[in-house]
Amino acid sequence: MDNVTVQVDETLARYSDLLYGTAMTVYVLAMLMFWAALAGARTRRLAAKEELVAAGAAGGSTVERVPGKVADDPRASRTFSDRIAAMAYPVVFVGLAAHVASIVTRGIATDRAPWGNMYEFISLTCAACVVAGLVALRKPANRALMSFVLLPVTLLMFIGGRWLYTQAAPVVPALKSYWLAIHVSIISISSGVLLVSGVASLLYLAKMRWGAEAEENDRPGGGFKGGVIRLVAHIPSAESLDRLAYKCVVFGFPLFGLGVICGAIWAEAAWGRFWGWDPKETVSFIAWVIYAAYLHARATAGWRNTAAAWINVAGFIALLFNLFIINLVVSGLHSYAGL
Repeated sequence: MDNVTVQVDETLARYSDLLYGTAMTVYVLAMLMFWAALAGARTRRLAAKEELVAAGAAGGSTVERVPGKVADDPRASRTFSDRIAAMAYPVVFVGLAAHVASIVTRGIATDRAPWGNMYEFISLTCAACVVAGLVALRKPANRALMSFVLLPVTLLMFIGGRWLYTQAAPVVPALKSYWLAIHVSIISISSGVLLVSGVASLLYLAKMRWGAEAEENDRPGGGFKGGVIRLVAHIPSAESLDRLAYKCVVFGFPLFGLGVICGAIWAEAAWGRFWGWDPKETVSFIAWVIYAAYLHARATAGWRNTAAAWINVAGFIALLFNLFIINLVVSGLHSYAGL
């Protein structure tokens, strides 16, 4: 215990925890702002459609634009929803700054790479997911989709902070290696990017399933289906979502493969073998194969994009399974949750 007390800066550790909570709170605020922007965009679309219909009814068979209305308003591109989305985007950067500061202060407090247990690994993965979302959704037309990226991020951070939190302390002897900084950081960053891809594919499948109905039914009824239709009406086209998912996998897949290779090299140095079909290794390999199958499906003529999207969702599920079930439930050489 004395050794732990000497090595850990408790003040910096507390600051790290406060910054973690601050980041999560700011992410929730930004997510709500993005949802408000999506709701405003829906209202604007309905108003524009009703005005065009009214103009067509007044002018006979020819649909004319009514001067001063939404169609001709030079400020139409900067409605309230657009301004909310523009304000929410930098708010995410504020949350990310607090998030990164939390990771850095945790590392300084413990004098090691700050991803040696489940709490720290989730924090780094969520930060990587936010960075990937900010880059992939940087176009103003796509920024409101950050709400769907921030939703799993805030959920993961809440789970990490509420049930997986571990006091700042030195890592177990098996993790005292420079490979901790290399292998785990690469896996975490690639996982964050691939999580964005999974969210995009889920939205793509929802758009393909209910997109046409959302366009035809301006005012869906209540209940779960009505809520889904209203939600689908807010998001961009299926084609743009499919491209977004594909680009994220193209970046994250080779990075994930590199992380697996680095893990094998570390395993040889620590355990005397490159590969032993440990549960973590096995599920990582399965996830890698699934993403390879997704890229193959996207490049193969005759495969529908919908089928490829389902493969990508399977990879998304494999990542989450590897993150939680393998680390927390299944016993293996990678059971370093720190709980």
